[in-house]
Amino acid sequence: MRLDKFLKVARVIKRRTLAKEVCDRGQVEVNGRVAKAGAEIKTGDIININFGNRKFKLQVIDIKEDVPAKLAAELYQVIEDKTT
Repeated sequence: MRLDKFLKVARVIKRRTLAKEVCDRGQVEVNGRVAKAGAEIKTGDIININFGNRKFKLQVIDIKEDVPAKLAAELYQVIEDKTT
């Protein structure tokens, strides 16, 4: 699954277009490397996101195309969440 789509489906970022913009600005890393919106995500990947004044570090637990809002948080595990 594409990185921008995963961020939207998992409801880490509300809109896919915003997720794409954040990726294109170089604010998202996958496994320690800056990633574009089209980067393929797989289970076990570590995603670092610098979004606004927050820094997230997530591990991908599962990948699904469509998930109800209640279950979206089950797609990833938060490793670190900092507000600067």
